[in-house]
Amino acid sequence: MSNPQQLRYSKEHEWLSAAEDGVSTVGITEFAANALGDVVYAQLPEVGATVEAGETCGELESTKSVSDLYSPVSGEITAVNQDVVDDPSLVNSEPFEGGWLFRVRVTEEPGDLLSADEYTAQNAG
Repeated sequence: MSNPQQLRYSKEHEWLSAAEDGVSTVGITEFAANALGDVVYAQLPEVGATVEAGETCGELESTKSVSDLYSPVSGEITAVNQDVVDDPSLVNSEPFEGGWLFRVRVTEEPGDLLSADEYTAQNAG
């Protein structure tokens, strides 16, 4: 499992891209996707909704369980990935590419996001 170095990671297994014009992309990691199993349903936040760092903003349902989706940052949702809503298996097959979940205009970023190496070390073993 390889976590892209340019991303940052939450302890809840979400990844966050560097902001472009104040907007970052959020998804879940390959580690989380593998732990969930086959994702069959994605409930994503609404465009225009406000999310808070560390708070629940949706859920992913798999053949094994339902897991809450947390926002790694505070801000306003600017886009959701309709492809994932239509085909939730993208979360499993392309967690860092086509399986992204939402974009957020960041208003506050917590200081506890992890680098790729820190996230990998946290989940090793």
